[in-house]
Amino acid sequence: MASPDILLIGATGLVGGIVARSVAATILSRRAPDDPSSQREIIVAPSEQWPALIADRRPATLISCLGTTIRQAGSQAAFRAVDHDLLLACARAAKEAGVRQMIAVSSVGASAKASNFYLRTKGEVEDGLRALGFDRLDLLRPGLLTGNRAGLPRLGEGIAMAAAPLTDALLHGSLRRYRSIPAERVAQAIARLTGERASGVYIHENDAIRALAD
Repeated sequence: MASPDILLIGATGLVGGIVARSVAATILSRRAPDDPSSQREIIVAPSEQWPALIADRRPATLISCLGTTIRQAGSQAAFRAVDHDLLLACARAAKEAGVRQMIAVSSVGASAKASNFYLRTKGEVEDGLRALGFDRLDLLRPGLLTGNRAGLPRLGEGIAMAAAPLTDALLHGSLRRYRSIPAERVAQAIARLTGERASGVYIHENDAIRALAD
């Protein structure tokens, strides 16, 4: 059965879909997942209602696997509305309601000072989450995610995944963090992190994610 202590947003994406199947979390979504299960509680509601619903549920852990692309969203503004504004609105409501732990999937290279819009947005989200002061904050920064993604194919991503074995072999030392990583490993790491009692802010890049997943 789903645990009222764990709430997941972003369950319809690549990582979120796996987390939804492997973690006993209540799912908050704009639409029902493609594989609904009687073992999970699924709350379907417009995203503008999510902060209030999170505040009402008051889970111990909020997991965010929210993520879109500028192509899918249609514009940079629409992308930011989901990946930045919605995520931080949910996190703020969670913190104000007393949620102890926040786990969020970010991206390798995330930095508020990045010249790339995507990475800059991810970095600003990370800074916003830190500022909220959760007792424990886990930020996962995977490299290129590999796996079978539902929905419309992403051409650039497909090319990158096909080339991943070659490009990964060229990335050594500090560049290892840019290697590809299966979405399954990221989901496994999230499962391991859920409910961790130690306090603080933790950044998990590829090697750390793999170690958690093992």
